[in-house]
Amino acid sequence: MISEGRRDYYAGGLMILIGSGAAVIGSTYKVGGLTQMGPGFFPVCLGVLIVIMGVLIMLAARAGAKGGPDIMDAHHALPSHPDWRGWGCIIGSVFAFLVLSDYAGLAPATFFCVFIAASGDNDSHVKASALLAAGITVFAILLFSFVLHVQIPVLKGL
Repeated sequence: MISEGRRDYYAGGLMILIGSGAAVIGSTYKVGGLTQMGPGFFPVCLGVLIVIMGVLIMLAARAGAKGGPDIMDAHHALPSHPDWRGWGCIIGSVFAFLVLSDYAGLAPATFFCVFIAASGDNDSHVKASALLAAGITVFAILLFSFVLHVQIPVLKGL
């Protein structure tokens, strides 16, 4: 059985490996700068951030190893039963956005995507989920339609 500290070392090392690979492969494309980003800019930046996160995870694992014995074991690492409602609602919200954005527009797609995803929480209420969905929908319309000029109509047919 792998202890929690060793598992964090392995996770940090894997993140460093993946981030390094993304940065190296991304650097083979034209990187550019902040004003003229090339196709390699995003992979290189993301790769570097993943490497930094991997190093931080490994440092945290090292600091945690000095703290004393490991109290985590396999029985406490995972929940006793998966939250199928939450998983289903999150996956369903993605599919709802895909379908509704094509047939109804950005506003209904965003609203129902957020509403369905928020309903996956066992403690959620319909009113709170609807208010959250309405707020995020207004923000999404302002951001994607008016600021970024994304080519999805706010409402289909308008």
